[in-house]
Amino acid sequence: MDPVLLAGLVVMGLVVLWHCRGRERALGLTATAVLAVVFVSPLCAISSALFSIRTVHHVLLVAVAAPLIAWTIPSRRPGALTLATAAQAVILWGWHAPVAYGAALSSDAVYWLMQASLLGSSVWFWMGVRRASAPSAVGHLLVAMVAMGLLGALLTFADQALYAPHLMTTQAWGRTPLADQQTAGLIMWAPAAALYLAAALILLGRWIGPDRPVVRADVSA
Repeated sequence: MDPVLLAGLVVMGLVVLWHCRGRERALGLTATAVLAVVFVSPLCAISSALFSIRTVHHVLLVAVAAPLIAWTIPSRRPGALTLATAAQAVILWGWHAPVAYGAALSSDAVYWLMQASLLGSSVWFWMGVRRASAPSAVGHLLVAMVAMGLLGALLTFADQALYAPHLMTTQAWGRTPLADQQTAGLIMWAPAAALYLAAALILLGRWIGPDRPVVRADVSA
């Protein structure tokens, strides 16, 4: 219930209401609600104890809130999609390195740097997807899916718990640190990666299978 955070969410909602109309307004308000869940609801507090919940927190940030924001703000040229894809993957992997992750959970400044960079790079990526041609967007979404899934697989099959902040916090929830980490890996590997796959399939379907009116022969006498 940080007042600065709450004020920021209120301002975001008011800006969306003032400047957006129709679908963009609905998407912007949904993005604001998702950010409220991520940072204000008990989900955020529980993520301090369980790495698996922290993973849900990050997935909501990069694969739900980010595309909603990208489709809300005015469509502009966001730069090279390849660069945005690489930046998103590097930042995602970088913050899940044990040392960087531990630093984020031990410092408010580093924590908010982590959140801002994850969200910012992901909004950049999804803006690029929005502006790219269908083949390019599908290809880069699949690359992002692999980056997410591979990180999840590494966490799932790791033979030891890697994240010091959670070594003493999971037992109260009936989980060992390793089991919690493996659950986090599975979340990244399956449902999180599937969000990128679903977006790619939707774009692919629109590209190769546009709806066409059915022409019927007039057989009346």
